[in-house]
Amino acid sequence: MSSSQIVNWFDIPVGDLDRAMKFYTEVVAEPLQRYSAPGLEGALFPERGVTGTLLKSDGFTPSAQGCVVYLDGGDDLEPMLRRAEQAGGTVLLPKTEIDGNRGFFAYFKDTEGNRVGIHSAG
Repeated sequence: MSSSQIVNWFDIPVGDLDRAMKFYTEVVAEPLQRYSAPGLEGALFPERGVTGTLLKSDGFTPSAQGCVVYLDGGDDLEPMLRRAEQAGGTVLLPKTEIDGNRGFFAYFKDTEGNRVGIHSAG
């Protein structure tokens, strides 16, 4: 492989793009950029290395099962987790330490019904 990162893009399925954009703009504390293409509409997350989109399209259904996307919580994931809850999300798993000095993680359910993770060093 030529890339140093194994993941290079993600799509988070949404049912209501406006609601999801409002939620994630509050969670990441930065605006998302709306776009469209034939058969879909979406919103780009801010670019910081690996990035992705919110995606509304046939065949993309929000779900709390399956793969989990982890957002970068920086030095401490608690502020992002609080913003997720304040924006209408539900904390599914509070800040939890990962064995082996690998940092911390948490899960929340977004306004669309997706389970999303947050990872941080502290």
